[in-house]
This record gives sequence, structure tokens and C-alpha cells, in this order.
Amino acid sequence: MTQPELQFVQCPDANGGHRMAYWSWGDAAAPHVVLCAHGLSRQGRDFDVLARALCARADGQIRVVCPDVVGRGKSDWLKDPMGYQIPAYAGDMLVLLAQLQPATLDWVGTSMGGLIGMVMCGQPGLPLPVPVRRLVLNDVGPSINWQAIVRIGSYLGKAGCFDSLEQAAAAMLAISAGFGPHTQEQWLELSRHMVKPVEDTASVNGAVTLHYDPAIAVPVRAMTQEMAAQGEVAVWRLYDNIRAQTLLLRGADSDLLSVETATLMTQRGAKAHLVEFAGIGHAPTLIAGDQVECVTRFLLDL
Repeated sequence: MTQPELQFVQCPDANGGHRMAYWSWGDAAAPHVVLCAHGLSRQGRDFDVLARALCARADGQIRVVCPDVVGRGKSDWLKDPMGYQIPAYAGDMLVLLAQLQPATLDWVGTSMGGLIGMVMCGQPGLPLPVPVRRLVLNDVGPSINWQAIVRIGSYLGKAGCFDSLEQAAAAMLAISAGFGPHTQEQWLELSRHMVKPVEDTASVNGAVTLHYDPAIAVPVRAMTQEMAAQGEVAVWRLYDNIRAQTLLLRGADSDLLSVETATLMTQRGAKAHLVEFAGIGHAPTLIAGDQVECVTRFLLDL
């Protein structure tokens, strides 16, 4: 399967509901589902390389599902921007999983997607079809460096307008040094799904803008350092409840997940197995061969 199938699920909210898009790879009837949740300003096609590898190694006997979290990609935008927060995202994932009904469930979460995963695995009483068996946390933990939040807030929500995909890719590269080295072809492919055509007919033909609702920045900019510290206590509580076998990935140069937090995550709660990638910051894109192999072997018992 070289391309995924785009599907949708209807999710409730206080303003009449919204559609969440998701990209489905592999066998739609497979009982083993791997759900891949992306980072704050990203979208589900970030996992194309990993999804193809999982499907190939599992000989097609797997389904890899990669949602566009609401406000991103092909999903609807919310009327109330304060809905762009982790608890609401987790609610949407419960609706999706109720539709998928997996018999075996694994979770791969990059940054924000990892925080959603910690809610799904660490909040007792959630109506999951089955408990998450294996959890991959990609460069995220309960304690997030405040300066990284400030850095992300400095560019989040500035969708911009670009004359071409190539121009947009160059602009994204300038703020994505932490993703590590990529070939020009790899970066262009990553960027392709990060933009959409500008609908304004007065714009230059071929002009593009970033895929997400700029209002996803509203809750981030409303956050204070005190609020972040209070949230950290709650997320550690979630982490300590996790019973899924957990793999923690860290970019060795990450400014979001500190060495101290990563080490503590190996000692308490899920007692994650930690793997670091040299020359990478926040966050590994799961495109490089060693990153893909690490996750694939963990999820497929290879």
C-alpha cells in the first residue's frame, strides 16, 4: 500500500460537532491497530514512512491510523479556539477508537501526540475498546522545558503565504533545525502535506499557506509558566498510571525533553526504555532508517 485512504469521524463539541480526518494504511480489517498522533503544528501524513514500513514488515496484517488532529490537515477548524487543548483531543481519539474497534492497540505519539497518548494510557476509566499495549513517546514527557514552549509560541499561528511549495519548505526548514538532517527530497515530501492552496483568487497562482488553523496558537499563548508547572504535576500523575510497555525516543539535542526528565521516565511510572538519537533535537521525524527500525522492532516484536 503506497498511499493511505482518507477517512473521517464525526466528533462532538459544544458548537455542533466537527469532523476529524484520519489516514488509514494497511488492512482495514486487521485486528492490530497502530494509532500515530502528530505534533502541535503537524498533521497525520508525517507518519508516511513509518506507516509504510510497519505495513511491509507486518506483511499487511496491520492497520496504521494517522489522524489529523482537529484544526489541522483535512480536519475541521473549531469555532472556539480554546477547544484546541489536550483533553478535547483525547475525547476525539476516543470517538475514533470506538469506530475502529481494535483487538490490539498500540500508540505512537510525537510531542503533542505523546501527551494525548499519556492521557489515553494513564487516565483510569476511559472507554477504550482495549488498553494500549505498547506506547511510543517521541521526544515528550510530563516535564516540558518552558523555553521550548516560548520558542514554539514565537512562530505558531503565523500561517503566512508562500508563492510555492519550495518557498514554504524553505521557511519551515528555518524553524525546524531540531528535526535533524534530511535530504532535499525528504524535506520536500514532509513539507508537501504541510501546505494547502490559498483560496483567495487575488493571490498568485500556485500560492500556498500552512495547513492549520492559526487559532491553535491561542491556548498556547494564553499559557503562563505557573499554569505549565501545574499541568506538569497532572501529567506526571498520568505517566505514573501507565501500564503499557513504553519506548521513549529523545533527540539528544532536544530543548523540550531534558535528559533529567527522560532519565526519570525510565525510573518511575511506565519505566520507559530510552533511545536517544545523536544530532537530533525536537523532534525525531521517524523518517531516518535507524528511527524507523527502532519503532518498528518495538511494535512488531522483531
